[in-house]
Amino acid sequence: MLLERLIKFLTSLRLTVVLLVLSIVLIFAGTFGEVHLGLYQAQTDYFRSFFVYWQPSGAHWKIPVFPGGYFLGMALLINLIAAHLSRFKFTRKKIGLWIIHAGLILLILGQLATDLFAKESQMHLREGQTKNYSQSDRMDELAITDITDKKLETVVAIPQSLLARESDIRNGHLPFIVRVKQFYANSVLSTNATPDFARVAADAGVGADSLWWKRVPRETDMNRRDTPSALVQIVTPDGPVGIWLVSDWLEQPQTFTANDRTYQMQLRPERFYLPFSLKLLKFTHTVYQGTDTPRSFSSQMMLMDPGSGEHRQVLIYMNHPLRYDGRTFYQASYDTDNQGTILQVVKNPSWLTPYLACVIIATGLIIQFLSHLVPFLKKRRAA
Repeated sequence: MLLERLIKFLTSLRLTVVLLVLSIVLIFAGTFGEVHLGLYQAQTDYFRSFFVYWQPSGAHWKIPVFPGGYFLGMALLINLIAAHLSRFKFTRKKIGLWIIHAGLILLILGQLATDLFAKESQMHLREGQTKNYSQSDRMDELAITDITDKKLETVVAIPQSLLARESDIRNGHLPFIVRVKQFYANSVLSTNATPDFARVAADAGVGADSLWWKRVPRETDMNRRDTPSALVQIVTPDGPVGIWLVSDWLEQPQTFTANDRTYQMQLRPERFYLPFSLKLLKFTHTVYQGTDTPRSFSSQMMLMDPGSGEHRQVLIYMNHPLRYDGRTFYQASYDTDNQGTILQVVKNPSWLTPYLACVIIATGLIIQFLSHLVPFLKKRRAA
């Protein structure tokens, strides 16, 4: 009896309507939430979560107040599959409906895969510069480079998510422990002492006893990024070596010696290395006559792939991206002196899913339409 009620509830059309209404409300709430949270935080709080939480001002606890995007998407998927399996029998007249529902299921699963696996980053190039990596515009990493041998440098990158735990970090390629004593996801640093700032408790390197800092809220403006900072202690088997400040605010890396080897340590935007390189040959920017409004901007690039031997010029401009090696390079922005370009780099393994799902749905609609039209025309002809 309980199982029958559960099946009836999961296959209910009322449940479908309620979930769709809740989804519409969530979209409106998330859209308005972007005003004070920003795009990325609103996406995380409303759409990339199972519940939307409310947290009182100054409190350390929060309570769920509304279903989030993951919860509603999963509920709609379960409702769709359950209703289809319980109501529709696999017959020749229902083939179109089965195909349509398969397309809808693929569309939902494809969006989930995109949300989980797609990565967006940026590549900033000046004219004549060559790069084989893109950078995150939201997250940082702590790069520790062994520069003892000038011909061969070993780099160990520690992601920001590990730094935020403020704990000991061990890596097989490092002969010491990286102890994160303090981490600020966004910070402000100053060379002057002010009442709101605390002295940076570093005892080695740049910033030791000469800088002040404080934690500030995360940036929500899409045109601005956080300035992460951290206090990092290097601990060797013989004991601690020192405490260094690492920050996006510092232009130069910190240098130290451990176990008779020389290292550099720098907090930088997270990098995504590519198996090929891009070189900016020429950036072109035109505006509408008599105004400063951009009319078009394009980047003449040289693509160099040692793996495939490919070496050719490509032109990237608005609405004409470069698609190569599973990545798409869009012309996103440029430097104010018109000597540099900023490319948006998107890697989405499931980018074909929406197109395939739409083709499947359209095919199902055509088959379902013809399955009713053909018998109707036959009856009319016979009459």
